[in-house]
Amino acid sequence: MPTPTFSVIIACRNPGQKIRDALQSVIIQREVSFEVVVVDGDSRDGTAAWMAEQQSPNIIILSEPDHGVYEAMNKGVKLAQGSWLLFLGADDRLADPSVLAKVQDAIGKAGEGVFCGEAEYSDGRIWPAPTQPKPSHRNFLHHQATFYHRSLFQRFRYDETLHIQADYDLNLRLWLDGVRPKPLPIRIAVCQAGGLSDGGHWANYREEIVIRHRYFPLLRCVLWDAGSFVRYLRKRMVRKVAKTRPE
Repeated sequence: MPTPTFSVIIACRNPGQKIRDALQSVIIQREVSFEVVVVDGDSRDGTAAWMAEQQSPNIIILSEPDHGVYEAMNKGVKLAQGSWLLFLGADDRLADPSVLAKVQDAIGKAGEGVFCGEAEYSDGRIWPAPTQPKPSHRNFLHHQATFYHRSLFQRFRYDETLHIQADYDLNLRLWLDGVRPKPLPIRIAVCQAGGLSDGGHWANYREEIVIRHRYFPLLRCVLWDAGSFVRYLRKRMVRKVAKTRPE
């Protein structure tokens, strides 16, 4: 098969039926060259057997144990042949059948870099394409809406010691290396609310703070650290109110 323009990497472990919708949203993409790389962490829910039945030259499957989602993503990077890489969650999906074609038209002949579009959550919230990123504030790119040129991964990898915010860590290292993301006025993905980085758990905000302190001086971090704590409390309050509402 000719070298694809896009590689969509899906890391999963015991995703159940959700992986089928994610995969389907990719394979129906029109008028563009792509491949799907599924890295399954030795699922025990029948996923590996189901994936083995998928016969297509543009679907690549690896099923073996791993130590977390970012190790799986690094494995996916090694397998990917596309010029541009997109990381999609197993419970997410591309927004429509023409997403990749629209992205291809928008980025033209760009030979490197990072492009980020919009993402929609299943509860209706919208993450807009970043036009004025604030890297020390919080993760300034939505992982499921960001396209990375494969050449960047010759020098960068996800930090596998991190569990939730390794994409923030990667984005900061790219930023400090001079890579500036370009916004795409395109809705890329529809994501399940309450995922790893959206569930309101303190571990997520704690890891964000740890990463921020890796790259910025203490005085620059103080205000944004306080902001992380406020966002955590706000998310807890929102979740608590949502639980008490009658159905």
